[in-house]
Amino acid sequence: MRTALQDSGDAAESLVANRLAADGWLILARNLRVGRGELDIVAVDHGPPRELVIVEVRWRRRRDFGLPDESLDHRKRAHLRAAIGRLLADGLPNGVRLPALPIRVDFVVVEPGGRVRHHRHVAL
Repeated sequence: MRTALQDSGDAAESLVANRLAADGWLILARNLRVGRGELDIVAVDHGPPRELVIVEVRWRRRRDFGLPDESLDHRKRAHLRAAIGRLLADGLPNGVRLPALPIRVDFVVVEPGGRVRHHRHVAL
């Protein structure tokens, strides 16, 4: 059974994936389980330059506990690094190989009202 908050998070990820696809990105996977971690979106940005992009999506209904931007703390960054390492080692599900492209991490914040802020090349 899913909660309303989980459904809202899924809606935010869908919004971001749809916008990226509309901008010409190729979405390779969503909510990809890798080891003990999960990657929100794995996509190819046709650029230039063409890159494999791991997109972390953050959404918050309220700001009582800070901005969504602040939730990408050192623990979440460590989990992302581990998940990306597993993805690069194992590939996509069913043995699908990842394209041989440079990799980058983007961070997308969805705010109440549907405002979207896309931060490219986030350092992990």
